[in-house]
Amino acid sequence: MAEGTQPLARPIIDRKYKFMWGLASLGTTLISGIYGALLPIFYQDYLGLTARWIGLASAIYAVWNALNDPLFGYITDSTRSKRGRRIPYMRFTAPFLALTFILLWFAPPNAGQQTLFFWMLGSMLLYDTCYTIIGLVYSSLLPEITESDDERNGLQISYSLFGMLGLILGFMIPDFFRPKSGVNLSFLPLQAAMILVALVCAALIIATTFWVKERPEYTRVDKPVPLGAALRLTLTSKSFLVLVAENFMVTLMYAMVLSMVFYLADYVLKVNTMIILVCVFVPLIIGIPVTSLLQKRLGVVGAQQLLLAIAGAGLVLIAFVPNPLIYVCLMAAGFGLAGPQTLTNILFAQVADEDELRSGVRREGMFFGINALITKPAQSVALALAPLVLEATHFVTRESGGGAVFLQQSAEAIFGIKALTGLIPGAALIVGAVLLRWFPLRGAYLEKVGADVLALHAKKQSLLK
Repeated sequence: MAEGTQPLARPIIDRKYKFMWGLASLGTTLISGIYGALLPIFYQDYLGLTARWIGLASAIYAVWNALNDPLFGYITDSTRSKRGRRIPYMRFTAPFLALTFILLWFAPPNAGQQTLFFWMLGSMLLYDTCYTIIGLVYSSLLPEITESDDERNGLQISYSLFGMLGLILGFMIPDFFRPKSGVNLSFLPLQAAMILVALVCAALIIATTFWVKERPEYTRVDKPVPLGAALRLTLTSKSFLVLVAENFMVTLMYAMVLSMVFYLADYVLKVNTMIILVCVFVPLIIGIPVTSLLQKRLGVVGAQQLLLAIAGAGLVLIAFVPNPLIYVCLMAAGFGLAGPQTLTNILFAQVADEDELRSGVRREGMFFGINALITKPAQSVALALAPLVLEATHFVTRESGGGAVFLQQSAEAIFGIKALTGLIPGAALIVGAVLLRWFPLRGAYLEKVGADVLALHAKKQSLLK
């Protein structure tokens, strides 16, 4: 290494760095927001795919999710490249993410059930593979960039604010371009919008990869851990197991709420979707910077528990209050969701710090991979549960009703929508808050882990020099 170079200098986490860090969040959350919100209503309500076929696709999708996340997590942890072990995967997968996302919305509208099933399943599997690689890499980079929880929180706030913009646009764009009524529905405006969205999102992800640099000691000093040892270390971490159980509940909540927003707007409240989004996202945007204050007062895990309880209570009440009060419940839920949106990855960073003291190696990829193995099936549960509950409560689809938007649904169907939007996901969040009582990384023990990790990193940097 040439004299005078300073490869070990830590990045300066200033506003420009946070801005560039957040661009990838905008790209990934815009795509995933549209995917979560539009996919169920597009294939069931617009194209008429039955719950049986959607449930089968969800089951196969869950199996692939169980395999690809830990696989790619281990691969990225073990990669030793001059360009790094994370950034190349993120940069070169982004174009394929755009392509596979576009395929989702070009299913032949007049095809039979089997054709729609295979199109939905194939495009879902391809899309999820690309999204998994990028999401794992992006999440794994946060703990590696800095050891400071305050700086991690600053980056995560930027991630969350850009993510909120992505989620808002993820509802607005398909809501603006999706067909609203009529017997002969045209999908061309929606498909054109999805192509543009995919290209912009890929460009945003790539832009972040040219700004963020990996710390070389994790590639050149750390030695890859064998797969068996990596799995054993991961699955024997109490901190990780408690956190992943809580995160399963959060993932289930997100998947159910995202997939039911259009149903809540169209059939229960009968209002423009934007009104619901304002009720959720304005308190959420307010709550994101508040997490920094709560973190300093209650600790990361304490702040997470409080905000999960607030969001859970707000969602549960949706099923029981009169329609005008649903807006108040959505506001409470939105504020509480600032916790999982901002603090979850900081908790995973703490888990990775603790693990590095056990294994001697940074292994964020494996942790996020096993986390996804356990939590991503929650997305499949939500995707399969919604059509089953709607059919069981005699929901009348738009396709069977000749394209009508505000069909008069039965009281039973209305409660089914409310339960899927509020009662079930809200209860999941409350369970998640209770589970965090057993999370050990807090207080004096957390301080000791932080000090020991700094000492270990100083040793690695000296070895790299």
